[in-house]
Amino acid sequence: MILVTGGTGLVGSHLLFELTKADQNIRALYRRTESIEKVKTIFSYYSNNIDTQFKKIEWVQADLNDVPRLNAAFEDVSHVYHCAALISFAPKDFTQLNKTNTEGTANIVNLCIIHSIQKLCYVSSVATMGVDPHKITEETTWKSEDIQNVYAITKHNAEMEVWRGIQEGVPSVIVNPGVILGAGFFNSGSGLLFKVIHKGLRYKTEGVTGYVGVNDVVKSMVLLMNSNHTNERYILVSDTLTFGDFTKTLSNALGVKPPKKTAKNWMLSMAWRLDWLAYIIIGKKRLLTRNMCRTLNSKNYYSSEKFLNAEKKFKFTPISKTISEVSQIYLKEVRAS
Repeated sequence: MILVTGGTGLVGSHLLFELTKADQNIRALYRRTESIEKVKTIFSYYSNNIDTQFKKIEWVQADLNDVPRLNAAFEDVSHVYHCAALISFAPKDFTQLNKTNTEGTANIVNLCIIHSIQKLCYVSSVATMGVDPHKITEETTWKSEDIQNVYAITKHNAEMEVWRGIQEGVPSVIVNPGVILGAGFFNSGSGLLFKVIHKGLRYKTEGVTGYVGVNDVVKSMVLLMNSNHTNERYILVSDTLTFGDFTKTLSNALGVKPPKKTAKNWMLSMAWRLDWLAYIIIGKKRLLTRNMCRTLNSKNYYSSEKFLNAEKKFKFTPISKTISEVSQIYLKEVRAS
C-alpha cells in the first residue's frame, strides 16, 4: 500500500494521477471533502478515464497533527510520499507553518519508524538550500543567519526530521523542486502567477530562480522511490530564468502584453510597507512581505546535475512548454467561468 499525504494539493493530486496509471493500492489523505472534487478536475486534464483511475484511491480524512487518525492511515502501508505542507511567507503565520510543516513531518517520520516503512519520499523546496552567488547544489551550506524566510525555516526543520528518520532506519529520498508550475490551482501558490499576469502586470523584477513543471516533479519522485537511491536529496529544476524572462514567456502564452518597467529595490521596499499598513489598518490579506520582495530581486542559480546523473534517462520538460500547456488550461477555465 502506498500512502500519499497532501493528496489534494498541486503536487499530491498530480502524483495520484501518475500512481493510478499502474495497478497498485493507493491511500491518500485529505482534510476537506470538497477538495477531493478538485483532484477529479486535475485528472480530467490528462485522461478520459477518470472514474476508473479515481476508484484506485482510498481516501482517508486526517490532519498531520492528528496522530491517532494518522496511525490508522498507516495500516498496511509500505511506501509514503509526504507532499502535505503549508505555504506562506507571512511572518504572522510562523506558528501554523511550524505546526504543519515541522511538527507534521515529525509525526509522519515517527509513524514511518513505528510501522517499518520501506521508503519515504519527502517533498521539500529549493527554499531550504544554502546561498551561493554562482551555483547552488545539494552540498551548498545552509546558514541560518542568511535565512529570514519563515516558510524556508520550517521546511528546513522538516528536512531535519526526515534526516532523523533516516538515522533511525527509514530509507528516504528528499526532493527540492524550484518554483513548481502546474494546472488546477490558479488561486494560490505559483498558480496565482497565471491569474496575476493575465490581469496585467506593470512591473517585472531583476531576480533569477529555477522553475519546474509539476509533472516532472511527480515523475522524478516515482523514479526515485522505485530506484535503489536512498538517503539523498535532489534539486529538481528544469530551467533557470530571470523573472523578466519568465513573465514575458507567461504573458505571451496568455496573450497579454508583458511588463516593461522594472521594479527597483526602493519601489519594492515601499510596496511591502504599504501592504503591511493595509493589513494592520483594515486587515487586508498580505500579498507582499519584506522577505518576498527580497526574493523577487535575489539571483539564485540551482543545479539539478545530481538528479540527472542519478537518473540518466530522465529529461526535464522545457519550462516554456510547461508554461504553454498550463496557460491553455487556465484560459479554458477562464472562458468557462
